[in-house]
Amino acid sequence: MSRRSRRPVRPARTVTAAAAALAAVGALTAAATAPASASAPAHAAARHVLLLSVDGLHQSDLAWYVARHPHSALAQLVTGGVEYTHARTTIPSDSFPGMIAQLTGGTPGTTGVYYDDTYSSALLPAGTTNCAGAKPGAEVDLTEDLDRNKDSLDAGQGLSGLPGSILKMTGNPTTLIDPSKLPVDPKTCKPLHPNQYLKVNTVFDVARKAGLRTAWSDKHAAYDILDGPSGNGIQDLFTPEINSTAVGYPAGDDWTKDNAATEQYDGYKVQAVLNEIDGYDHSRTRRVGTPAVFGMNFQSVSTAQKLPSSDGLTGGYQAPGVPGPLLAKNLAFVDKEVGAFLAEIRERHLRSSTTVVLSAKHGQSPTDPKALTRIDDGPLIDGLNAAWKKAHPGAGDLVAHSVDDDAMLLWLSDRSQAAADFAKAYLLARSGTGNGIDGKAKPFTASGLKTVYAGAAAARYFHVRPGDSRVPDLFGITQYGVVYTGGKGKIAEHGGAHADDLDVPLVVSGAATPHGVRVTGPVQTTQIAPTILRLLGLNPKGLDAVRSEHTRSLPVR
Repeated sequence: MSRRSRRPVRPARTVTAAAAALAAVGALTAAATAPASASAPAHAAARHVLLLSVDGLHQSDLAWYVARHPHSALAQLVTGGVEYTHARTTIPSDSFPGMIAQLTGGTPGTTGVYYDDTYSSALLPAGTTNCAGAKPGAEVDLTEDLDRNKDSLDAGQGLSGLPGSILKMTGNPTTLIDPSKLPVDPKTCKPLHPNQYLKVNTVFDVARKAGLRTAWSDKHAAYDILDGPSGNGIQDLFTPEINSTAVGYPAGDDWTKDNAATEQYDGYKVQAVLNEIDGYDHSRTRRVGTPAVFGMNFQSVSTAQKLPSSDGLTGGYQAPGVPGPLLAKNLAFVDKEVGAFLAEIRERHLRSSTTVVLSAKHGQSPTDPKALTRIDDGPLIDGLNAAWKKAHPGAGDLVAHSVDDDAMLLWLSDRSQAAADFAKAYLLARSGTGNGIDGKAKPFTASGLKTVYAGAAAARYFHVRPGDSRVPDLFGITQYGVVYTGGKGKIAEHGGAHADDLDVPLVVSGAATPHGVRVTGPVQTTQIAPTILRLLGLNPKGLDAVRSEHTRSLPVR
């Protein structure tokens, strides 16, 4: 692979100054109203779209790095296209709803996916075989726990020579999911796979119907969900397990516990994408042509933000919004790998036909280290269950399932409004002691919560009907800086609704884009999906969520 010198950063035009340029190449509104069939491409401005999602990356991180490295690959992306400086991801700001939003155009209320580990009151528990009369209510786990072997980088495929042989991993990870761990559909009495759980189709589904090639690389076999309801949206899905045992690192550590390990892990997916740019499958064993839609997620920025220290460097931020040494090092790592992609695109003479989209599934909070308040949520949930049983003799636990990172999501065994109000009142009345960035005791009030939506209010917040089988019965937005964790090993998290969780970068650069344009108005990462289709000459209305939510394409061309 050749690497060439990079262009220096140039002053960006604001959206006001650049409106004429944008309009000349496609109009600012970019509403998804084209009459072209979704199954047959119209005249395409780009033949390939490479989507790069950098977990944890904020718009402020990108701006900080580009300002200090004007000749970098990230600066080249910014100056070579359109930068949206006020983009926001989904609420909850978790990896699964965040990634699904970018590839469906929909928010959790439409897609049905609120987090990577949730609950459905309509499905039956994993392992159910006698469905007649079985009581509904089941965890829906989309984590490493679904793998046949979650301790192995290949998720249980059985490859020898790991981790060096990981590129031989299958491109069909559905085969690596243990069906005994899946919730059961009461209608069929069969396990429900992740792609069947998704309520809407994906960009990959639409591209495949148009006869285009698709590929993706991500961190769990459960990202089979991106295959969409068709089950065949992605032709080459490479999913090395990030939470497996990291070979060559301290015993028991996975690839997220050491930032150098996370970089090594990301490197496997980078090589997969480079192989795809070259026209091969991810393993470089079959020549299949460069995909029309492909890409990967990076994990290493996220671990650099979460870990207190790694590789002798302090993690997180050294001041509000100012990356510390570990994060700065990791931004440079991502820049180097993005540079490798751009160099390979040039080398393969694909520059005039490839658009690169850079964004993030989620941000990370807090970026002000002094604001950190770590709270053990275990005693809060235990106390709520105990209070409920005391008030309702003979009752079981009120909380059927909970997910608490820097937000609180509760699914209740009693779905009445009275039960939701009980949970809300209990949590808002709880005070206690957590710990701060220095590990010292730090008091908290209201269970660390700022705003709580309970029962019908939670349903309205996510734009679904009360009683929807998937919506949490309680959604709590934390006070800024609160992270729910039982130890002192995390200094940041995501999942919540603070600006640090939501404010992610969004850059569309390369073929079919004007250069050096900065759009300062608000946009959403859901707009990436219809934009990808429009860039490829396909109708964005081929996406179910775009039709349901009226999601507009980004003003690109």
